[in-house]
Amino acid sequence: MQSIRMAFKAIIDNKGRSFLTMLGVIIGVMSVTVLMAIGQGTTASISASISAMGTNLLTVNIQTRRPGMNRGGQQSSSSKGTVILKMDEILALEEEESILYVSPTVNGSLTVKAGSTNTSATVMGVLPSYAYIVNQKVAEGRYLVDADVDHRSAVCVIGPELAEDLFGTSSVVGNTLHVDGRQFRVVGVLESKGTSMGSSSDNILILPFTLAQRMLASTTISSIYVSAVDASSVDAAQTAVENFLYMKYQNTSNYNVMNQTQMLSTINETTGTLSMMLGGIAGISLLVGGIGIMNIMLVSVTERTREIGIRKAIGAKRRNILTQFLVESVVISGLGGLLGLLLGILLMQFLSSVMGMTLIMNPAVAELAIVFSMTIGVVFGLYPANKASKLRPIEALHYE
Repeated sequence: MQSIRMAFKAIIDNKGRSFLTMLGVIIGVMSVTVLMAIGQGTTASISASISAMGTNLLTVNIQTRRPGMNRGGQQSSSSKGTVILKMDEILALEEEESILYVSPTVNGSLTVKAGSTNTSATVMGVLPSYAYIVNQKVAEGRYLVDADVDHRSAVCVIGPELAEDLFGTSSVVGNTLHVDGRQFRVVGVLESKGTSMGSSSDNILILPFTLAQRMLASTTISSIYVSAVDASSVDAAQTAVENFLYMKYQNTSNYNVMNQTQMLSTINETTGTLSMMLGGIAGISLLVGGIGIMNIMLVSVTERTREIGIRKAIGAKRRNILTQFLVESVVISGLGGLLGLLLGILLMQFLSSVMGMTLIMNPAVAELAIVFSMTIGVVFGLYPANKASKLRPIEALHYE
């Protein structure tokens, strides 16, 4: 307790220098907690978005050029040219017992205008079944129907955020807008799904697939969404889709079929690695803060050489001097860690409220950051404390 009191007295007597010493640890702990919270929040946000689509979803991505190798790793006889998937071939997948709905999709960015307001928006072409596949619902009006696709009707379903930007309100059913100069009638407004990762999925315009293909000048189908009958049928549905694609392409490298479990696993692995990388980068600042503590403690030992000599002359043992300076180093790093954690929490609240970011504070990360900061104090304070404890009384008393 005496060593702790002396440590606090030394810190208070040199407030400015003590704060600057803590600053490296404060920034380090704050960075670790905030960056890890961003990483975990991003993972949770993406996982929630994917899970909201249901557990029966399959996504198919198709390359437009053939790599030229078949399943056996040999040159495919049909490797030249491009295989074009036809709409009726894709829809025929719905005849499989394990598959409920199928919808090819096409998307791009086009200029959307309403009155004097215009903006660039994400335009997506889908079939009516897409709404069931990804659990997309309308708040007002209706979704697309088969007749819209068959007749390439100039109708659209608009996201609530895009509706607000163009019309100043989300109640826009029956209004008209222009997409790249062509007039469309709004037949429905999507339910809001909110903001994820600082961006909104509500800023979107849904068009009939056939018309969107023409407007986006897309002649091939490169993306397909498939819904299995139920969760137990996902594997069978995936097998059916893969068999269909292999019959068309004779080449497994030309397409990729993923189910929700695979998507979640891949995303969690990727974001987990990203979080660790961010935490490692932030941890470097803690090491820099530790070096700062060591430097200041060495200066402190030099300044207090006579004090050390007097204490040793009146009976202080080596362990007393070692403890005094080691405790002072740990107190500085511990206080810096607590202040860094407090500032990190405040910064997270600011980012969450002002920037709409999803942040998740993991108590284990906060505890680890504090423990690590105090460990930094022990490790980098040990050398100066050891140096102080080894000073000979007679030499210390003569030091000026």
